[in-house]
Amino acid sequence: MTTDPPSSANAAPLLVVNGIEVIYHHVILVLKGVSLSVPEGAVVALLGGNGAGKTTTLRAVSNLLAGERGEVTKGSIELRGERIEKLSPAALVDRGVVQVMEGRHCFAHLSIEENLLTGAYTRTDRGEIAANLEKVYAYFPRLKTRRTSQAAYTSGGEQQMCAIGRALMANPRMVLLDEPSMGLAPQIVEEVFHIVRDLNAKERVTFLLAEQNTHMALKYADYGYILENGRVVMDGAARDLASNEDVKEFYLGMGGGERKNFKDAKSYKRRKRWLA
Repeated sequence: MTTDPPSSANAAPLLVVNGIEVIYHHVILVLKGVSLSVPEGAVVALLGGNGAGKTTTLRAVSNLLAGERGEVTKGSIELRGERIEKLSPAALVDRGVVQVMEGRHCFAHLSIEENLLTGAYTRTDRGEIAANLEKVYAYFPRLKTRRTSQAAYTSGGEQQMCAIGRALMANPRMVLLDEPSMGLAPQIVEEVFHIVRDLNAKERVTFLLAEQNTHMALKYADYGYILENGRVVMDGAARDLASNEDVKEFYLGMGGGERKNFKDAKSYKRRKRWLA
């Protein structure tokens, strides 16, 4: 496994996570020495199956662990060189870090536009808020069409777009995006990821996203980290991970054409090099 920070963006690290451990309920060790680096202006993906530690990593960065009775017990997290483990989530929003939670979590009883405006609660300039709202509608024209619709009666894709748009209303420099493809049709997933890449390219918003859809994440990310059982087991440029035989075998469902039966498949899976 490499330890160098992503170089695709040719930028200084915006976020550096160094050897963190996270414990829930004072006894359950979930993250075991996770380290990663996110350059300014990059799209970095956290990959791995359910329970690998992706969401916990995002919550550690955004300081949302306390609500789940979790805490960072070792290591450090730095944003532009500043230690942020003790900062409140509100203080992180002030510093430009916003998380889009898994499952979208729109306010069901509010309209799409009202949901979007809740993302600007830390801002006071009405002109800037109005300009940001129009910018969100430019990236998500479907939301403009549904702006007066109650969020509870919109589609999953529209709610995901609303959740991302709400984060953008805070004018973030970095968005932590948790499982954006969850529960969405493939064509909507493609649309959401395309918008993420567009926002990154045009607005220079940095993204750290957790995603089980490895194929889609590697298609749009610059760099990726693969987690298993709370550890980073592999990392590299997205194009290199996409062509890696281990990644193809265990995360993309490709390769291994020489195997002829399930018994052989189980035997192969026991030979994961990072578990040796």
